[in-house]
Formats: sequence, structure tokens, C-alpha cells
Amino acid sequence: MPGPFPMPRWRHLAARLRALVPSDCPLCAGRSRGGMLCAACEDAVCWTARTPPGLGLPWRCARCALPLPEHDTACPDCAGQVPAFTRTIIAFDYAPPADALVLQLKNGRRYGRADLLGNLLAEAVRHQARPLEPGTVLVPIPSSYASLRRRGFNPAAEIARALGRDLALPVRHDLLRRSREQAKQSGLGRLGRREAVRGLYACAPRAGGLRIGLVDDVMTTGSTLHAAAAALRMAGAASVVALAVARTPGQFPAGSRARPRAECRD
Repeated sequence: MPGPFPMPRWRHLAARLRALVPSDCPLCAGRSRGGMLCAACEDAVCWTARTPPGLGLPWRCARCALPLPEHDTACPDCAGQVPAFTRTIIAFDYAPPADALVLQLKNGRRYGRADLLGNLLAEAVRHQARPLEPGTVLVPIPSSYASLRRRGFNPAAEIARALGRDLALPVRHDLLRRSREQAKQSGLGRLGRREAVRGLYACAPRAGGLRIGLVDDVMTTGSTLHAAAAALRMAGAASVVALAVARTPGQFPAGSRARPRAECRD
């Protein structure tokens, strides 16, 4: 059975050295180091994701981390489909100006942004009251062949590499694969996305008993992560936690309230 893929020691050393090099903050162009955000920008971008529920806004779904207008509002992304992952950890919400960091990696080929995004996600994990379970392995969401041809790399895999380095967790690329190609989901609604990814992923039997941290760049409705997590659980994975750099905020009509979100809790 293939084992986890550890990060070579030279990459750990290179990351430490790079963190000492003066650089400009990617958002405000102020003074920073190692291509990371300055302290002020990191706090401004990430504080809502790192703030425990009840101590700041927004409220979030306990399972998929969707920002909610009130603490007892139902989560539309979990309604009718309890996700196969137990909870979600995000670094920030997918909104300006932080969304530019993801776009610079995915569309601008700014490869150094993968280190930045992985670091921010690692800090989000460290801020959790409930840490990841011992023995967790990281599994990136596989890219489609079309995306790999267009970009030349898998953003989720690069983020997982940086995240694994910062958290000292192994990354496995051999557990999850796509079972088919599919059209882009950008123009689809919630139900359309659910149908589009149904049965999209297949998982190797060697996932049995593993605790998985499933890594992706942007979580929109959670459909992709749910489909991948479902495949891992079907293959016997003991648990799956979704680890997404950014969470797309939902759209709620002004003044709307829905039924209690009991179905979204762990």
C-alpha cells in the first residue's frame, strides 16, 4: 500500500528562508515578509473566519461555514442534503479584496499565492477550538483534464502542499480521482451543481479507516466537496473535514428567516 507523500526537508528549509525575505503585502503593498499578507490585511481579511460563533459576525452554518444573517437561519446549501463532511474550516470569505488572492493563483499563475493561501488556511485550522484529529491526511480535490491543460497545475493540490508543510501533515494524491469529465459549474444554481457532481469522484479502497482533510480552493455551495467526501466515505474513510481557502457568501433576501438549521449540525 502506498504511504503518504511527505514534504521533502529541503522544501521546509526553503519555506523558512523565504519567510524571512522582505516583500510587499499582496493586498496593500505595505511592508511584509515572504510574500505573505501584512498583519493588518491578514486581520482584516480573516477575522470573521477565525472568530468563534457568538463573538462576532457573521454567524455560520455549523457544517459548511456558510455565512448566515442570523444564528437560527437555515443553511440553504445544506437544506435537503446533509454533507458527507462533518465540518468545514475556511481561511476567509470569497469576497473583495481577498478573492483576488485566489484569482491570482488560478488565473494569473502567481504560483507563490499557493504558499500564502496554504498558510492562511493553516492559521484557520490553528484557530479552531476543535483541532484536526491525530493522523489526518490531506487530499486535494482533483482538477479536470481541461483545467489542467489550461492552467498547467491543480490549485487545490498546490494549496494542499503548502498546508501540509505548515501543519506537518501528509498529502495523498493517490486516493481520489475523477470518474469522468464535466462542464464548468459557474453558471449553475444549487440544484444544478448537485446533479452535475453526482458520482463525479471515485476513491481507492486504501482510504479505509483514514481521517481525511479534503482540500479545495473555493467552496461555492459545497456540492463538489460533498461528492468527493461521499466517495471517500463509501471507500471506508473514518471521517472527512472540508478545508477550503475561501467560502462564497450566500444570497439571502432582506428580512428573510427560515426554519431552524438542525440538519446542518454535526
